Amino acid sequence: MTRIFSGIKPTGHLTLGNYLGAVRRWAEVDQHRADALFCVVDLHALTVDHDPARVRRLSRQAATLLLASGLDPELCTVFVQSHVDEHTRLSYLLECVATDGEMRRMIQYKEKAARERARGGSVRLSLLTYPALMAADILAYGTDEVPVGDDQTQHVELTRDLAVRFNQRYGHTFVVPRATRPEVAARVMNLQEPLSKMGKSDDSGPGIVYLLDEPDTVRKKVARAVTDSGQDVAYDREKQPGIANLLEILASCTGGSPEALSGEYRSYGALKKDTAEAVVEVLRPVRERHQALCADPAPVDDVLRRGAERARELARPTVDAAYRAIGLLPAAG
Repeated sequence: MTRIFSGIKPTGHLTLGNYLGAVRRWAEVDQHRADALFCVVDLHALTVDHDPARVRRLSRQAATLLLASGLDPELCTVFVQSHVDEHTRLSYLLECVATDGEMRRMIQYKEKAARERARGGSVRLSLLTYPALMAADILAYGTDEVPVGDDQTQHVELTRDLAVRFNQRYGHTFVVPRATRPEVAARVMNLQEPLSKMGKSDDSGPGIVYLLDEPDTVRKKVARAVTDSGQDVAYDREKQPGIANLLEILASCTGGSPEALSGEYRSYGALKKDTAEAVVEVLRPVRERHQALCADPAPVDDVLRRGAERARELARPTVDAAYRAIGLLPAAG
């Protein structure tokens, strides 16, 4: 059976973009068609300045929201990255295979490092090396497919390069994964900055719909969404990015197409109203299930414990094989 691995980083509250762009597909499609592992990649949250208590809180919230969104622990494996030591064990080996130049070419490192230098600061070494940890996340499980957006494609390509290089130098050890870009996944843009992705780490809260936003908050954010000059409701990403974003959100929530929906509206106000209500209805069951899971956290703890146990069982043979292949002496006994 095809194996899928994907993760979500607890650097902020999960957003409508996370849900429509990835998590909903995990629940509706991926967990039913493959041996799927979904991970809260909390170690990746340590590459930037952070509040430890907030990372713990957001990690638990992310895991709970994954379950609330429909991930079924009977069908897939849900776990927290730091609960499985094989991730960090393998990460160092892959650092020993990667080159400095490869790491420095990573777009996210280049962009964040440039921003910090402009402020007179510096970045953590882990920001440079974390693509090796991301590669370990994937390769430890013999992953076949990694569903990603455009911003993560470069990391999967690096993972492929490291797997091929390791296999050539030390003997076949890793499955070489491939990135997949699900056609049904939505790319949700910031409501206030429709040329930028709706990211959970952003500071511009008014442009971000969070999964746990109250219905009235959702309505207010959509009502204040940036639109475009003119009056016509047309689906044109270049000329009308604000309207196009609303049409894509509405289409993703209702199952329609942005092009067809554009012909049903004569005003921006009507489009915003229907989009807001569609978002409220899509998020309603997620919010309700999240509330129920928070009322009794023991089942969530059990899911994460069992998920980590299965993840360790899957990863350990591959990581142990990598240790032997690269030349490390096995522990006695």
